[in-house]
Amino acid sequence: MTNKPQPKVVIFTTPTCAFCNAAKSYFRQKGIRFTDVDVSKDPAAARDMVRRSGQTGVPVIDIGGRIVVGFDKARINQLLGIQ
Repeated sequence: MTNKPQPKVVIFTTPTCAFCNAAKSYFRQKGIRFTDVDVSKDPAAARDMVRRSGQTGVPVIDIGGRIVVGFDKARINQLLGIQ
């Protein structure tokens, strides 16, 4: 069984978002590399997040170009191919 390379993971967050922090903890626990983008400090990133997802709420997680809105563990696991 071959290990596929991990898709690029970008998580759009704010510092006060409990679900964002839970998602980041989950990624760390599972050994998933990710880029954390703080949309409260970066208006261009916030616009990018809305363009990608149609959502203004966080977290928005981009896994290899596929968007997950919120901390949807089942969907995240499915897109990353993990249990």
